Amino acid sequence: MSEYKEKHMNLFKDLSDLDYLRLNKIQALIYDLIRIIKAVPKWFLNLFVIAAKYIKKFFTFIKDEFVDIYTTFIYGDWKTKLSFFVMGFGSIARGQILRGLLFLVFQVVFIIYMCFGGVHWLSKFKTLGDTYATTVYDPNLDTYVRVDGDDSFKIMLYSLMTIIFIIAFVWTWRTNVKQNRIMEDILKSGKKLKSPKEDIESLLDEQFHKTLLAVPLTGIMTFTVFPIIFMIMVAFTNYDAAHDGYSNLFTWVGMTNFNALFNMNVGSDNLSFAFGEILSWTLIWAFFATFTNYFLGMFVAIMINKKGIKLKKLWRGILVLTSAVPQFVSLLYISKMFANNGLANGLLMELGIIKDISQLIKFWGVKDIARTMVIIINIWIGIPYVMLICTGILMNIPKDLYESAQIDGATVFQQYTKITMPYMLFVTGPYLLTSFIGNINNFNVIYLLTGGGPGNPKLLTSGGGAGDTDLLITWLFNLTTGAESKYYLAAVIGIMIFVVVSSISVFVYNVMPSTRNEEDYS
Repeated sequence: MSEYKEKHMNLFKDLSDLDYLRLNKIQALIYDLIRIIKAVPKWFLNLFVIAAKYIKKFFTFIKDEFVDIYTTFIYGDWKTKLSFFVMGFGSIARGQILRGLLFLVFQVVFIIYMCFGGVHWLSKFKTLGDTYATTVYDPNLDTYVRVDGDDSFKIMLYSLMTIIFIIAFVWTWRTNVKQNRIMEDILKSGKKLKSPKEDIESLLDEQFHKTLLAVPLTGIMTFTVFPIIFMIMVAFTNYDAAHDGYSNLFTWVGMTNFNALFNMNVGSDNLSFAFGEILSWTLIWAFFATFTNYFLGMFVAIMINKKGIKLKKLWRGILVLTSAVPQFVSLLYISKMFANNGLANGLLMELGIIKDISQLIKFWGVKDIARTMVIIINIWIGIPYVMLICTGILMNIPKDLYESAQIDGATVFQQYTKITMPYMLFVTGPYLLTSFIGNINNFNVIYLLTGGGPGNPKLLTSGGGAGDTDLLITWLFNLTTGAESKYYLAAVIGIMIFVVVSSISVFVYNVMPSTRNEEDYS
């Protein structure tokens, strides 16, 4: 008994590789679980340490910037000093006319915009508008006409644009100051400054990467970053159909929306229940939708590639053809096929399995059946793609590894777990991650098959119109297209989706073999 206790107590200590190999499967599993549990506090501690380091670096960077600006102004010549107030003056005075004009034009545009629009929008940003639309009598028309007031949506949008413009101006001004200091250092060293022609040639030669990245970076900022920031701002307002910002202004509400989402004691309006139910189903769906496709697709690829299998190209071609049909058409067809009056129930009635209408199988009307159906149908959709990926990987695994394993007496299952699976995970690790994240946001399969149904009275009253198969993404869609159009709640859900997705992505990316054991497969 003492030996048994001692052996298990040793599992709480760090074992050498040799001692670990001596453990049986159950002991190895317990040891791994203990290590994971012990690593959690260390992981959080490291997270706080890393956060503290970045905060320190940030404040150090700010301090260094102010010191550099101060020293540049104090020790710079009169051209540099004047450039602090007239952007581009130093560049123009030193012969870099094109660069200086660009700085100057940007400053002029900024001043004009702030005078004729920017200040106005920022002045209303705190309240998002205070003048409501009214109707006044027009004696010329002999009727009452509408007089527009403030527009909360425009105020928020243009205020955000103004804030971003101010940040861009500060960054450009700082660049202008840096350029003056660099030019002074170059001239003091006896070298010549670049001419406008040389600046243009530089943008097409050694600085071409900046020119090439300018357009996509602008697109990302405009069509990705800007909408995300705007969505985050909406989450702190009461923007919905009743407060559209035009006929009825919306305002800032602080953390009220987040409190409502996580508050467990608000009766029939308990959004936390709906969020918890839908989040749990979303993660369950993403797990099964990802790994069923992955392992079954891998199994099909292994079977087709197996020696002795005839007509390999035919089997691959049949599976690939399923991807040729647009997913939109396939899903709508399957949805109708398994409806109450669809082909499936009709066939069962003809075979005598179903005697009358009361015995019809409600494929989309029962929670567990509907959830199982969408997972099974997703397998049919995803297997061909995974099969093609795995086929290419299987062909590139060295054959001598399998031959050596067979000589050592390894079983087929051992060859799979020790050779095939590690190689697969190494190559397809990033695909698994992106597939899991994609399934969390898989709108098409759920919406086209079930529309989020079957309806759940608890979710309908507390979640703004959600069903038992709704994912967070389809719930978000319902919130923005329903009669009430709770845009503020949809924004909160969008933020929570980002938090869940980013947390999973960071964790999985740091533990997957593709990033940790790259040298083992090179």
